[in-house]
Amino acid sequence: MAVAAGYLANPYDVTLDLKDSEMVEEVAWKLVTHASGRPDDPDWVAAARNSWHELPVALRRTLADFRRDSGPDGGLVLRGLPVGALDLPVTPDIKGSVQREPSIGAAVLLMVACGLGDPGAFRPEKGGALVQDVVPVPGMEEFQGNAGSTLLTFHNENVFHEHRPDFVMLLCLRADPEGRAGLRTASIRQVLPLLSAPTVEALWAAEFITEPPPSFGMNDFRAEPAPVLSGDPLDPDIRVDLSATTAVTARAVEALRVLQEQFDRHAATHRLRPGELAIVDNRVTVHGRTEFTPRYDGTDRWLQRTFVMTDLRRSRGLRPADGYVLGDLP
Repeated sequence: MAVAAGYLANPYDVTLDLKDSEMVEEVAWKLVTHASGRPDDPDWVAAARNSWHELPVALRRTLADFRRDSGPDGGLVLRGLPVGALDLPVTPDIKGSVQREPSIGAAVLLMVACGLGDPGAFRPEKGGALVQDVVPVPGMEEFQGNAGSTLLTFHNENVFHEHRPDFVMLLCLRADPEGRAGLRTASIRQVLPLLSAPTVEALWAAEFITEPPPSFGMNDFRAEPAPVLSGDPLDPDIRVDLSATTAVTARAVEALRVLQEQFDRHAATHRLRPGELAIVDNRVTVHGRTEFTPRYDGTDRWLQRTFVMTDLRRSRGLRPADGYVLGDLP
């Protein structure tokens, strides 16, 4: 596995060499053809966890390092993964599309998820599927979520939830034909030193309310005020959704404005190609998407998404039968 050209200073932008890529494909095909059940079944996840140990050592080492310390960008891009491109069907264009059947993409995502922690999902969102399609849907162009195609504002995934994911994985099966759609990421680790003391102080105060994303359909949920920053003052976690977080004081309003300005100024844009996997550290990095114009002809951008929990035990009370899907909040 080699560091990608042009990214010599970033150990978390890597390209599999041909040998390692072929090894991943071989392990993935074996999982697809031999594991019993479907990707959402515990037995299939168990098989994916076993298969993880058969992946190339260099790949496993990189992901172990990233799990321990996701670096200043709080993200990783891994290139050269198999996605079964020759057998890929047309891009789905229906609301709530998910991957329920075994596939190479699902195998790659769940093996990597098991290497980083455990896959997880939320029952109210896409029925709790462990592998979810991120595709544009007709009529939802302005939607602030994975089905939209307008500018998607910066956010941590499922900010409102006590057991939000630790990592968000996005695997590209098919690229945007026009090359406009791009994953945008920005890390609090890069932005924090650029913020004034009053702005930082405001972000640490419990003066922000974040509602659930529209995809959850939780219209009756009442969020409590919470800070945007928490944890270690020198390396804080961040919890914010710039389309759903409301500031409740004047200083908080200004702090959010400055934060968004710095995110926009220092964001990286990743126009993913087939076989490229972006992993976002949801604790320190926000993500969004550029605007693009879908064709709705079966050739549109198609990513698949899986969430990762590094400590699944913490959510045991919300997971029926100790499975991987969190149910409704109490």
